Amino acid sequence: MKKYLQKLAEAESLTLEEMMEAAEYLFSPNITEAEIAAFLMGIKAKGETTEEMTGLASVLRNRAMKIQHAPVGVMDNCGTGGDGSHSFNISTTAAFVIAGAGIPVAKHGNRSVSSRTGSADVLEHLGVSLELHSAQMEEILMENEIAFLFAPKIHPSLKRIMKVRNDLKIPTIFNLIGPLTNPVNLDTQLVGTYRRDMLEKMAMALHQLGRRRGITVNGSGFMDEASLAGENHMVLLDEGELIPFTLQPEETGLPMYDNTDIIGGDASDNAKILLDVLKGRNGAYRDTVLLNAGIGIFANGKAGTIQEGIHLATESIDSGAALSKLEYLIDYSAKSDRKVI
Repeated sequence: MKKYLQKLAEAESLTLEEMMEAAEYLFSPNITEAEIAAFLMGIKAKGETTEEMTGLASVLRNRAMKIQHAPVGVMDNCGTGGDGSHSFNISTTAAFVIAGAGIPVAKHGNRSVSSRTGSADVLEHLGVSLELHSAQMEEILMENEIAFLFAPKIHPSLKRIMKVRNDLKIPTIFNLIGPLTNPVNLDTQLVGTYRRDMLEKMAMALHQLGRRRGITVNGSGFMDEASLAGENHMVLLDEGELIPFTLQPEETGLPMYDNTDIIGGDASDNAKILLDVLKGRNGAYRDTVLLNAGIGIFANGKAGTIQEGIHLATESIDSGAALSKLEYLIDYSAKSDRKVI
């Protein structure tokens, strides 16, 4: 690891091969926490490259729990976190809406690292098990077309890294590559990031990881979700081509809201918001979910435009399809717990 720390100290980027070798050292039992912290800070201070993100994500995926069977056309809509917006769990709620629109979703997520409530926190509060093994996740994904992949369960080698990240208390390259480490061979993906300067680099990383199509988004106010408060910046990946574009709230057919209108709370608060949205309650929370689910459906290619995606997202909620996806997960988890007892 020393040669890579020296290279980072001189503000030199690592090649894809160097990053993959460094990542193997990073997960070695012999590495110290000081070396881990120095490596993370060296990458952050220099600035992350596409090759570094792809290399680290590839090593993590190789070390992850294997999810062998997944439906055709499966996607994820995991964001990076780290935007400091204190919003409710937008992408988690939108995942059920996307699945309710007929698109399989392997929802990758974690507990809160830099925000108040992570996807795992809110789903656990709702009764979704975080302790399912790979065969159960595959069964749920094939039958329900949405499963939750709890990052610490999927990535056991990250335990020491998580401790260092929690001690640092600032976003690192692991925040950026979190959405890229889904062990399922995704066809398409929607990635929200708090870093507007990383949109094209992350879209290219999606391409290098084998995604056919995807969108990276940085919302108004530098949220890691699309927002109805103002201009959203995005990059569409389509068969290897990168297409930057912007989206204004008035183009969506949805009302405008300030970002303060979509602030969430603790796991209990956000669980209630999620359920309210899936049960059809109108307002800023629902419309923000419709926007993000609509973008996800467009990213997948099921909709030809974001506006069409929003229409399909609306049908997913109003038909009860989105809620039924969550209810399946809760019921399956309850039955699984009873089997363990």
